[in-house]
Amino acid sequence: MSKKFEELNIHQKLENVIAEMIEKEIHLKEAQTEFEKIYIETASACYKGNKTKIAQALGIHRNTLHNRYKALKIKSKK
Repeated sequence: MSKKFEELNIHQKLENVIAEMIEKEIHLKEAQTEFEKIYIETASACYKGNKTKIAQALGIHRNTLHNRYKALKIKSKK
């Protein structure tokens, strides 16, 4: 019997999502881009758009974050 999704650790949850993506033949580059976009958007919501705090939480430089916003076409919430 499988555990409930809430009881799984992050690795197990990702394995489940990845298995579904492979089943649907989603290409690696598309999966990486979508993951990064959602990851940054979620952090942005958590830190209310404060790019300094978002960059610190993600472990990247603020300029890198700005470049990722542009590359991923993420709209800043002001």
